[in-house]
Amino acid sequence: MNEEIIENLNRRLDEALERGRQLLEEEDLPRRVEELKERAEELIRRHPIKSIITGLLIGYIAGKVIKSDD
Repeated sequence: MNEEIIENLNRRLDEALERGRQLLEEEDLPRRVEELKERAEELIRRHPIKSIITGLLIGYIAGKVIKSDD
């Protein structure tokens, strides 16, 4: 049974690596990243106050999470 579990994990890992490799090799990826960047910039420009508050909140939460691990 343990060998069966290990084989299943290896197969799933190989599949995940292949999907990741295909994503990285995809020619469309740079265009999609650029579109995402442009959409984020547009959203920040339309809602600057909300963007600043969101950034501060995320930073605060991340700081609390990191500090709680100590």
